[in-house]
Amino acid sequence: MNIVCLDLEGVLVPEIWIAFSKASGIPELSRTTRDEPDYNKLMKWRLGILAEHGMHLEDIQKVIETIDPMPGAFEFLNELRSITQVVILSDTFTQFASPLMKKLGWPTIFCNSLTVDENGNVTGYRLRTEKTKLTTVRAFQSIGFDTIAAGDSFNDLEMIFASKAGFLFRSTEAIRNKYPDLPAFEEYGDLLDAIKKCL
Repeated sequence: MNIVCLDLEGVLVPEIWIAFSKASGIPELSRTTRDEPDYNKLMKWRLGILAEHGMHLEDIQKVIETIDPMPGAFEFLNELRSITQVVILSDTFTQFASPLMKKLGWPTIFCNSLTVDENGNVTGYRLRTEKTKLTTVRAFQSIGFDTIAAGDSFNDLEMIFASKAGFLFRSTEAIRNKYPDLPAFEEYGDLLDAIKKCL
């Protein structure tokens, strides 16, 4: 039995933090897991920037409401879900995900959560588990699934390498060059064809 594990941001929807960076006029927040491999370091830095600028959860959520899936993402996901099990494994947060999942037809997503105080300040974050994507892939494998994974960033590499097949999708040149043996695609049709061959 197969299950496909997809990253969210950069694969199905634009990067949330980049969109918020542009909308808020805070260029520092455009840094993502494509740039920083250490997720905890990145998040602590983001929280510091939010506090410095007095930004609240509501400010981010208003921007997320304006984000649409990438062209072709909805159709790709629907076709993929018609032929195999699919789950989105993301390092985003439950407080961010719902508007995006609605626009994608409510696929299953496993993600993290933010801690927020009574004034709407983002005070921290809680990971579902350590090494969330790798741990989840290993858990699926422990109950009889073969996993196929696709993502675009450093934080996707562990689940990609741990799966029976793994792909980069719309990744950076630096990541593609560092891992030249990983199949890399730019178009949904090509990624769908590659996944179908593994089923």
